[in-house]
Amino acid sequence: MTLSKKDQIRALLKSIETGDPGPIAVVNQEKYIQHNPQTHEGSEGLEALFERLSKTSPRVNIVRAFEDGDFVFAHTEYDFAHSNIGFEVFRFEGDQVVEHWDNIQRRQGPNLSNHSMVDGPTEATDHALTATNRQFVRAFVDDVLVHRRLETLETYIDKERFTQHDPERADGVMSLRGALEARSNARLALTYDQNHRVLAEGNFVLSVSEGSRHGVHSSYYDLFRVDDGKLVEHWDTIEAIPPRSAWKNDNGKF
Repeated sequence: MTLSKKDQIRALLKSIETGDPGPIAVVNQEKYIQHNPQTHEGSEGLEALFERLSKTSPRVNIVRAFEDGDFVFAHTEYDFAHSNIGFEVFRFEGDQVVEHWDNIQRRQGPNLSNHSMVDGPTEATDHALTATNRQFVRAFVDDVLVHRRLETLETYIDKERFTQHDPERADGVMSLRGALEARSNARLALTYDQNHRVLAEGNFVLSVSEGSRHGVHSSYYDLFRVDDGKLVEHWDTIEAIPPRSAWKNDNGKF
């Protein structure tokens, strides 16, 4: 039986832990474009890389995986030298992966509402609403996060049910409003300058954005769960983008 794209990605990511070379066949290594700026492209085959990593006794847990056309996006836990939480995005051409993006953050928490960075529902529902939910989150990111129209927050967020997995935030709309209004050294602590991509499967929607956190150029990956036309749950990772002079490939973060 042929595995779905997201199940192939689950197997690929798990092979970092096991060293099994079989799942790597889903990657077209001749065309593969790597967007992690700290990874050398083409210097080491994935088989050799994953075998080397497996010998360090890593632990890899794929918490959630979703499929949107040619894209698969996954929410992951990694335990190498440190415990990290990540989002991985893969683009397929036909039956093979040809492009990859990610966003990794050191595990923190639980937060003030006692939620971890990964707990909560894991399976997509409401598949017929995928396009609607994608557009809804895109509008939220544009209105609230990029253009800071905070008066529209409750248009998008269910203030009674909004569950927050950001390790520095609490449940409810007021914590998010406070984060967006906060200032540090006369600069906004949290700014979104541009949204690069919105991917969705059913009631789960991932937004990929660029901005700054406390003045540091950063990448935001925000995963939302939508229910009854409102945002009811949020997970994220925030990663500082290294300066261009430190990049190990020329493909860019986004």
